[in-house]
Amino acid sequence: MQAPALVFADILAGLSHALDITEGHPTGHAARSCLIGMRLAALVGVPDADRADLFYALLLKDAGCSSNSARVHQLFGGSDHEVKREVWMRDWRRPHLQIAYALRYTGRGESPWRRLKRLVGLAASPDAGREIFRIRCDRGAAIASDLGLSDATAAAIRSMDEHWDGGGHPSGLRGEDIPMLARIIGLAQVLEIFADDAGPAAACEVARRRRGRWFDPRLVDALGPLERDTVFWTDLRSRDERELIAAAEPMQATIQVTEERLDRIAAAFAGVIDAKSPYTFDHSRRVAGYCVSTAEHLGMPAEGVVRLRRAGLLHDIGKLAVPNSILDKPAALTAEEWQIVRTHPRHTFDVLDRVPIFRELAFDASCHHETLDGRGYHLGLTETQLSESARILAVADRVDALLADRPYRKGLSLDEVRSILRADCDKGAICARPTDALLDTLGSLPTFSAE
Repeated sequence: MQAPALVFADILAGLSHALDITEGHPTGHAARSCLIGMRLAALVGVPDADRADLFYALLLKDAGCSSNSARVHQLFGGSDHEVKREVWMRDWRRPHLQIAYALRYTGRGESPWRRLKRLVGLAASPDAGREIFRIRCDRGAAIASDLGLSDATAAAIRSMDEHWDGGGHPSGLRGEDIPMLARIIGLAQVLEIFADDAGPAAACEVARRRRGRWFDPRLVDALGPLERDTVFWTDLRSRDERELIAAAEPMQATIQVTEERLDRIAAAFAGVIDAKSPYTFDHSRRVAGYCVSTAEHLGMPAEGVVRLRRAGLLHDIGKLAVPNSILDKPAALTAEEWQIVRTHPRHTFDVLDRVPIFRELAFDASCHHETLDGRGYHLGLTETQLSESARILAVADRVDALLADRPYRKGLSLDEVRSILRADCDKGAICARPTDALLDTLGSLPTFSAE
């Protein structure tokens, strides 16, 4: 299958919205941070060759964000999205602000005894903050390398949360030991957060207060022209991000997307999705494998199999919007929690629909919890509204969910899964044709590779 001419940056800019959700940021945070960072690079005279590496590092800066979500929830409880977002809204290195943050966000909504227990556990884990940053930064750098990006791009992501005075994470690098591209990312992301919250002047004032501690003084001193550029800030809020990203991309950085690279992107983001919870480890890769096996068994054309495999890899990207307090809950969900879970297919559609090459599979990918009888979610579609690909994906997702361990039960046996699927077919919930095809091969399936 010959993919249309595509630019790597356009795909990453669209998929970065999923990373924004995972970190609790408003959608567009990574793209806006990228635009701010590229302006900073121009102001301080970063060489053109280095700007290419910076550009992709900025778009992918949060690629490792899902990998520490379970740990954040384990430490703080509550919503990992809220905990992650709010840490950026304060100078978390100030002891009194650390204490205030811990008191406000640890165990929110839990009993006083449970809150106290979490606070004691947090106090007994003085390196927890460094651990959380290390997990995120190391995983983000690894994803950049997996996508074939430069060592400089990976290094910038790994060190983006280091601080000028050595008080940052994960390695405590200081001053010039921090790569310049990482220093730019660190400042750009804070500027975006505070500009979104209170405007560019307030954002630049935050940067000046942290000059010489968090941020390279040279970068902060160069902010004047950027702060005064009202057109830039207005465009940042009002114009299409994809248009702005395309204009900001260094000419020498443009990467045309091949079929092989497109598969690597889908596989990398499947890893981001599955890292959100220990109970979803490798889920997307396995679902993609089940989809391929079923589609081939049914004689689907090769082009359709490729499309379905990518849909399988990305079908749960919307689950990044679900807090780990729900994903990892070892008990029955409340009605309110179930309502949150039922929104994740809509988020899948919204993210994939922003990426031109994935737009064609966005609808089918978002239908993996729909049923033929109209009782599924998120749209309540019926048999005539679901494509063959959507039906295959629904069966594949159901099979893996039943076979895998969940926080509230152990994985079921193959015989139990067969029995449940047959009953679901009899009730008219799932399609018999892909079910039969998958069950025919289920016992002999290999460990599938997403590559």
